[in-house]
Amino acid sequence: MFEQFIEKLQDPKKSYITLETTPKHDANFIPVIDTIEKLGIADKVDGFSTTDNPLAKLKFNSIIAAMLLQERFKKPVLATMSMRDRNKIALQSDLLGANNIDVRTILALTGDPAKISDQPAAKGVFESDSTMLLDIIKCFNAGIDFAGREFNIKPRPIYPFAVSNAFAKNPKTLLKKFTKKLEHGAIGIITQPVFDKENAQMLLELFEEAKHLSNANKGTLIIGLFPITRLKTAQFLASHVPGIHVPKRWLDILYTANQKGESEEEKRGLELSQKIYEEIKELHPKIHLMTANRFKLAKQLLDE
Repeated sequence: MFEQFIEKLQDPKKSYITLETTPKHDANFIPVIDTIEKLGIADKVDGFSTTDNPLAKLKFNSIIAAMLLQERFKKPVLATMSMRDRNKIALQSDLLGANNIDVRTILALTGDPAKISDQPAAKGVFESDSTMLLDIIKCFNAGIDFAGREFNIKPRPIYPFAVSNAFAKNPKTLLKKFTKKLEHGAIGIITQPVFDKENAQMLLELFEEAKHLSNANKGTLIIGLFPITRLKTAQFLASHVPGIHVPKRWLDILYTANQKGESEEEKRGLELSQKIYEEIKELHPKIHLMTANRFKLAKQLLDE
């Protein structure tokens, strides 16, 4: 399962699509899985991801959610692990547990700051950034822990992924981050959402340079896509989320549609989203689809 998944990722001729799932503030993740199954989405993607308490707000555990998704659909799930919530001991312990339940594609994330949590007294750990987790995975794949002690029962192979911004005023910033994460062993780097083909092309060029600088020939860039059907969503991303660039053209089209009513706004947003989805599929068919659990919207794109 994992070997075929990574082979598709690394083969430039093959398409590769993963779908993000966001566990809820609930004690049961099964309803989310049931929704995906009812819509038939699993047949249209190569794998999934589970988020890890995004915005520092309490959600169902990402590793257990990944296990439940894998058991249902028999496809790999990228389980996100955040540096915000764990020191190096907890990271290693969680990795060992995840390995035993066959959750072995890990998305390393530094994590949103604890100060924005809905539990404001929470304190972030942030012992390091996400490259520490990538280094820990490298050790585990060599049969040792982060202190250099050998395991009697060695972990099965773990496949490390990382994330990146999709936009920066100085592109060298992105190049530096790509290079650093590739040097620390990431085999796939998922970008924040991209909304125009030129942005995607720039990222691909920077990534190729980063591969050369890091000697990471098998590293693969995965373009993040977030379909937008509301002006307020586009404006929020444009104004408040660093590392994302929403083109003025999108904002203008959605503004005009908004004046005509909700159905027109949704129609034009879907058209824009479908267009960039098709453009990226043709340019670089390695896509990570994020919909904030709006799985019907994901299905509309994937059915095209």
